[in-house]
Amino acid sequence: MSVSVVKVVAGVLFDSAGRFFLASRPEGKPYAGYWEFPGGKIEAGETPLAALQRELQEELGIQVQQCTPWIHKHFVYEHATVELSFFRVTAWTGTLQAKEGQSFAWHFPHEALSVSPVLPANGPVLRGLSLPPVYAITCAAEFGVVHSLAALQRGLQQRAVGMVQIREPQMSTAQLADFAAEIVARCRPAGCLVVLNGEPELAQAWGLDGVHLNRHRLMALPTRPELNWVGASVHNAAELAAATRLGCDYALLGPVQATQTHPNQRPLGWTGFAALSQQTRIPLYALGGLSPLELPVAQKYGAQGIAMMRYGWRAW
Repeated sequence: MSVSVVKVVAGVLFDSAGRFFLASRPEGKPYAGYWEFPGGKIEAGETPLAALQRELQEELGIQVQQCTPWIHKHFVYEHATVELSFFRVTAWTGTLQAKEGQSFAWHFPHEALSVSPVLPANGPVLRGLSLPPVYAITCAAEFGVVHSLAALQRGLQQRAVGMVQIREPQMSTAQLADFAAEIVARCRPAGCLVVLNGEPELAQAWGLDGVHLNRHRLMALPTRPELNWVGASVHNAAELAAATRLGCDYALLGPVQATQTHPNQRPLGWTGFAALSQQTRIPLYALGGLSPLELPVAQKYGAQGIAMMRYGWRAW
């Protein structure tokens, strides 16, 4: 017997300070009193964006001015199976109003929630809010260790990067351990996450925040590594599905443009990236020949942010 799926949109509102918005569900609705990102059902003939604009006007009295698609979630409740499309909303007009008798709460992504319980389908989304918009991949083989560490320090001081992937396949384990220790020493005080593109056991032993899986490790691992953050590099729908099944927190999808690292691989382009981003249930970073100037474009096409291998080490 087929199960009907209710298509729903939800808006993750951000204020100018970087806080996100939650509202309580009113009496008379399923899960009344639970906290959620506001939104509702997509009506027949509506696009997800049109539904979001209508729902936020009806619930909160605001008119959406700027938003970008983000991630999708499939969730089975006792009363319904829902397919949620989340949008990040960064500009609106009007004053937030509790038009359905809701309560409101604002939180920074890295702070503990002051409200509970959170609607089950919305809970996993909160983790994605902790991911930064700019993700850097080390390239010490090209720029040198001394230059890389100095550039990283400048990038952190400029708040230009929020997550660093250590990717140095040419280093011995001893060299990699020393380099990782230097990266962590600079990143940890700045609140910047550090993950290792390598064996999960090494990332755990060195006290890193997580591990990043290349496509070979991704496809070979039967279960998610026991680390706080797990990401993966993906290039197509099959690898993206594998990252989702494994329980990855994010994925790097590319190359969007031609790169030195993958000279023979056909770029996805923004159209190809968008097509895959519409299938994802985890945050995606656009990767491949990008700079921070393209961050708004990447988010327009559904990206969490951008990942850079060379730009940052040259520019910082």
